[in-house]
Amino acid sequence: MLDGQQTGSKQGIDTSSSDVHSGRNKKQELREDVARKGECDMAWKLDGSHTKLGFAVRHMMITTVRGTFATPTLDLSFDPSDLSKSKVKVTVDTASVNTGEAQRDGHLRSADFFDVENHPTLTFVSTSVKRKGEDLELVGDLTIRGTTKSVRLTGEVHGPAKDPWGANRFAFSLAAELDREEFGLKWNQALEAGGLLVAKKVKLEVDAQLVEG
Repeated sequence: MLDGQQTGSKQGIDTSSSDVHSGRNKKQELREDVARKGECDMAWKLDGSHTKLGFAVRHMMITTVRGTFATPTLDLSFDPSDLSKSKVKVTVDTASVNTGEAQRDGHLRSADFFDVENHPTLTFVSTSVKRKGEDLELVGDLTIRGTTKSVRLTGEVHGPAKDPWGANRFAFSLAAELDREEFGLKWNQALEAGGLLVAKKVKLEVDAQLVEG
């Protein structure tokens, strides 16, 4: 009985080890397949249904207000085998800003903030992409209201992963902190107890997914 139990245990371990190696081999094969396709200049596009461009800012120094923009337009040169060779230009419709409150959104579209009549878009143009494992750094020029500043976003990249329809995908999760006043969004009101109604610092949050095809 003991011999039989030990034999079964060893067989279970061997099978598990085989599955682990098999999974690693499949992942490596997928990476190599994507790399070969990348060398052939395969087209990649933004999956808008799995992409979110958002921001967060403190209100009255105690509450965080969050907002989003509609799915941006992407001009992309993507090299899945070497992300450092990739380039991206992102164009965002400023009138699409949405915090879930109509009066506040109208104020954000006004000349006090984004001034959408004179500046209908904001843009980001990458200048550097660095990947180390799943860590990603994306540096580029962000233009809001005609003012351009260099911005550094950091976060994670995951992929490639193959979806149920056979297409490869990459996912990105990035964030950066901006001083909105540096871009001309200077409106504010002083609070009676001290401090300001709207914080100067704004957190930019990006979750995006690219799909081949």
